[in-house]
Amino acid sequence: MNGVFVTGTGTEVGKTVVAAALAHTLAAASAKVAVFKPCVTGLEEDGESDHELLRRAAGSFQSDAEIAPYRYGPPVSPHLGAALAGKEIEPAWLREAAAAAASAADAIVCEGVGGLLVPLNGSYLVRDLAADLGYPLVVAAAPGLGTINHTLLTLAVARAAGLEVAAVVLTPWPGEPNEIERSNLETIAALGEVEVLTLPWLDLTEPETWPQLRLSR
Repeated sequence: MNGVFVTGTGTEVGKTVVAAALAHTLAAASAKVAVFKPCVTGLEEDGESDHELLRRAAGSFQSDAEIAPYRYGPPVSPHLGAALAGKEIEPAWLREAAAAAASAADAIVCEGVGGLLVPLNGSYLVRDLAADLGYPLVVAAAPGLGTINHTLLTLAVARAAGLEVAAVVLTPWPGEPNEIERSNLETIAALGEVEVLTLPWLDLTEPETWPQLRLSR
């Protein structure tokens, strides 16, 4: 089973966009692609939700529940969303849902929530789910100032948990990167001993215009 787990150095760093680009790249190669996200919050806000974008990018016919077993209205952390809903997130259910999604596809793209140390419940973190699923990790990160520290910390946490890191993706990568952005890419690649890819700003309404995002391993 081909699979990948996309995480980020934090919130709002392009994690869902990277996951969507990976799913769309696989689907464009005639693969049947499943997508999975353990928890979606912020459904009460306007606009397309993360799991809806993933489904569209993959050309998937999965239901909301098959993609995201837990879905909450407020834009809060998963464990708080669960607490407000009065029902704790169950790790076993997440593992079973991810396995079911993967079993019906040629490849699966899983997207975490926030960063690796975000709690899904009081004792189970996104890192733990990534380790349980066992897929190579792709880290989405911003290209600008501050990203070296955030990205290297994420790589350290991932590797300490025994996770294989396939790549870091800096996004949105500008058409004409400045000296800081170029240096950040080179420094993360060297100090993190990792492949660093880039992804430009995407028009999410037109997947046909998206560039391919391919991992070397």
